[in-house]
Formats: sequence, structure tokens, C-alpha cells
Amino acid sequence: MREFFGLSKLKEGGYTFLRQAEGAWSWQHLTLVACLMALMVALACILGRKYKGKPLPQANIVLVACAVLINAFEVIKIVVLCIRTENVWHWLYVLPLFLCSVQLIAIPMAALCKGRTKEACLDFVLTFGILGAVFGTIGATQNYNAYPVLSMDNVFSGVTHSISGFASLYIAISGLTSLKWKNFPITLGVLCGVSVIAYIANIILDYNYMFLMYHDGTPYSIFYNMVNGHKVLYPLVVVGIFVVYLALFYYVYNLIREKKNIAKN
Repeated sequence: MREFFGLSKLKEGGYTFLRQAEGAWSWQHLTLVACLMALMVALACILGRKYKGKPLPQANIVLVACAVLINAFEVIKIVVLCIRTENVWHWLYVLPLFLCSVQLIAIPMAALCKGRTKEACLDFVLTFGILGAVFGTIGATQNYNAYPVLSMDNVFSGVTHSISGFASLYIAISGLTSLKWKNFPITLGVLCGVSVIAYIANIILDYNYMFLMYHDGTPYSIFYNMVNGHKVLYPLVVVGIFVVYLALFYYVYNLIREKKNIAKN
């Protein structure tokens, strides 16, 4: 267990892993994420169909469970990282300011809020949950190059990202989503607000929340190289891509819904 949590004590001081990282795209990496994705989709289909058409309080039970689980895993990880780094302030570098970790706040709000706020949070989880699940597991090459596959860093990250993806699929399959254009400004405001806070935190902490400062080995490297790592253009491009993705998601969903309504009539 010490090795799983990266708490093996070194003679010269500090904690780390004694094992070597298997690396991104290794069979260990692909096996873990394949299992997580399969479980995520299977549970979303089973529970989504079970609670489809059910009263909102019943359907909310699954989202409440997601909120509890995703935050429990994150709290455990933060505590272990503070112990591993021997720095009580390490939590400043694991704030929910990555696009995928915003789900730590968005999923509880989607489960517990009411009215348009609830609808906007459901839309946010639906739109970005599945995206974060894919990029945070399959595409998290930086993690799999740095840590062993069977470690807290990769397993917990894979589980939390998969919970986000599960919540996204569950919302879609159970029919909880609305994706009404009138709620688009609220969802957009959440996205832009988090982006601004993340950028400010990056400057203060010299960090890379939402990968707004550097691609860090992620697929964002495509856009980073396109603008030669420009300190202003790169973060604007990244946020711009998020906004375009969000707008396209709303547009395509509503287009499909309109065609279905026409076909029914």
C-alpha cells in the first residue's frame, strides 16, 4: 500500500515510488483505461435506463452518489500528496481549476441546485464530463510517463475522470439534460469564470491550471506549437476552443432534437 500511494521512504529523505513508470500507451496504461471506460459506459447505460422517466428526486440519487465519490477520492489524494511532499500547502496545486476537475463542483451543483442553475450545471457536466473522461484517461500521457500505472496518481485520476464521464452519459441517457439556449450564457459564464480564476492562479502560483500556460505533454501541444507558445495567444486559443466546443455541442444537440420533433409530428 505504501508503494501504491507513493509513500515509500527514501534513505536520503522524502517519499516516492520505487517502481518505474510503464509509460504512456504501454499495455498496462491501455488495459487500465479500457477497463475504466467499459465500466463507465456499462454503468451509465444500466442506471440511465433504470432511472429514465423517474421523478427527479429519484434520478438525482445517482448524481448525489457521483458527487460524494468523486470528492472523496479527491480529498484522499490531496491528503496523501501533502504527506508525500511533506508540504501542508501542496493543496494549492491541486485545486479544482482544471476543466475536468471543475466537475468536483459542477456535479454536486447539478445534483443539489434547482431551476436554471441546475439545468446549466447539468449541461456543463454533460458537455465536458465525457470530454474530460477521454482526455483524462486515454490522453493523460504526462501522468503515465511520470507514475506507475497501478499507483494512486493514475488509478485515482482514472476513477475521478471516469466518474465525470459516467455522470455525463447518465445525464444524457436518463433524460435529465435540457441544453436550452437560454441557459447557454450561464454555462458559458461558468466556463469563462473558471478560466479567468485558473489563469490568475497560474500567475500567482507559477502553475499550469487548465494547461493555460504550457501543454505539459497533453494534446494541447498542437495548439501550443501553432502559436509558438505565445504567452497571450496560447491561453486565448485554449479557452476559445472550449467555447467553440460548448457552442457546437448545444447547436448539434438542439438540431437533432428539432429534427426528432419534426419527424414525430
